[in-house]
Amino acid sequence: MARLSLNKTALHREQSRLRQFQQLLPSLDLKRRQLIAERRRARETLCDSEAELDALIVRVRDRLPMAGDGTLKIKNLARVSEVQLREHNLLGVHLPTLEKVEIDVAEYPALTTPHWLDRYQEALRDALALTVRLQVERERLRRLERAVKRVTQRVNLFDKVLIPRTRENIRRIRIHLADSERSAVVRAKLAKRKQIQGAHL
Repeated sequence: MARLSLNKTALHREQSRLRQFQQLLPSLDLKRRQLIAERRRARETLCDSEAELDALIVRVRDRLPMAGDGTLKIKNLARVSEVQLREHNLLGVHLPTLEKVEIDVAEYPALTTPHWLDRYQEALRDALALTVRLQVERERLRRLERAVKRVTQRVNLFDKVLIPRTRENIRRIRIHLADSERSAVVRAKLAKRKQIQGAHL
């Protein structure tokens, strides 16, 4: 850190910096609180989606137990063919938003496959769509967590480091200027006294 100049120019510069920091701090703190609220909403959305996927798995397990017995070897019933994402800017953070998920469903002859395959395929399609949505929501939450951390660090930097340091610098400069002023007055009085004593001799 550069050595602090103890003069009036430095005092004005430090006072200006303090005003700047004090103006920036409330807006940074507001941004932090808004990001925390958005992070909480993203967590709730993610928990809801995870619960929805868990419920779907339980429902498939209960209604279609024959799908898990391994007797029927069916592969590639459904696959994700296209995912469209859009990013939007929220308080300077680019967050992904799921626009569309396309899932291709394989065609099977109705006479040679079990009757429950259609319901299983539909459940698989829903599970794939939910899985993609979960991935996007996890990425959204990850970005929000990183943004909250970064903004919190900046708020703490201003609140706990820069503002107190600047106040301390202002205090030191004022003390030095007051001491200099006092010593100048004392020197002037001494010089005047010597001048008066010299005039009497």
